[in-house]
Amino acid sequence: MTIEILKHGAAINECKELAALLTRYTDDKGNGVHKTDINHLEFMRESSASTSICGVYEPIFAIVVQGKKEALLGEETYCYGAAQYLVVSVHLPLSAFVVEATPDKPYLGFKLNLDPVQLCDLIAQIRPGRDKKENSVRGLFVSNANAPLLDCAIRLTRLLDTPQDIHILAPMIIREIYYRLLMGEQGEAVRQIATSGSNMQRIAEVIKLIKTDFTKPMRVEELAGQASMSPSSFHHHFKLVTSMSPLQYQKQLRLLEARRLMLAEKFDAANAAYQVGYESQSQFSREYSRMFGAPPMRDIERLRTA
Repeated sequence: MTIEILKHGAAINECKELAALLTRYTDDKGNGVHKTDINHLEFMRESSASTSICGVYEPIFAIVVQGKKEALLGEETYCYGAAQYLVVSVHLPLSAFVVEATPDKPYLGFKLNLDPVQLCDLIAQIRPGRDKKENSVRGLFVSNANAPLLDCAIRLTRLLDTPQDIHILAPMIIREIYYRLLMGEQGEAVRQIATSGSNMQRIAEVIKLIKTDFTKPMRVEELAGQASMSPSSFHHHFKLVTSMSPLQYQKQLRLLEARRLMLAEKFDAANAAYQVGYESQSQFSREYSRMFGAPPMRDIERLRTA
């Protein structure tokens, strides 16, 4: 117990150091997501609790450096705060929002996009010759960050002060982050992202197909064949990874795209519904209201005036 307390204290101290760095790099940029000169690395800053941001999240590794955040996957809620990290291992439709932040102590986040190819290369070195199929696990998890992992994030962030070093040192530190994740308490889940033949990887490949053709009618039998699974096994593993059925996943993609069309491209509800594959306007409105809490045009007006 004493060792665990010491480890947690070390992680909190590392997190405070990372918070000081992110504060310095985002102070003059205001709220929002800020890209950096390091490929795939972004910082997030919010000075107050935010409304839900819905979208399809790509595979990422994200540390809460300061404040608290929540993510909703289907009907599941994931809460995480300072010195905790979230990993999304497949493309997932999520709602996320900041729940703890003030102007004096804003929410600060560190986000790195994950590269399955680099992970696969590292896995081959750690476990040569082991390419077995794994049991499916959820494609999103929250875990406690330890001091070595946070130290990697600090060293990567500090490279922004010496841009001439980024192209050489950043890939090395990112590789170390991958190693720390693989060796951490969620290592088995991270490993499945890039394990050839794993159920998660096969579901991930099918998810790419669904994302490409989400406006078209879905044939679950064909998708199961693509995953080399029976329809019942495919449905089972798909729900384990995403927390929803293939049809529910497709529905969320359609509704998110319809919302984007109405908000960004000023489509009306009928045209947006048709564009994403709905034949029934009443069904579209009913499912949209269930997902976003208001009928289409009322939701869009609320977003525009927020």
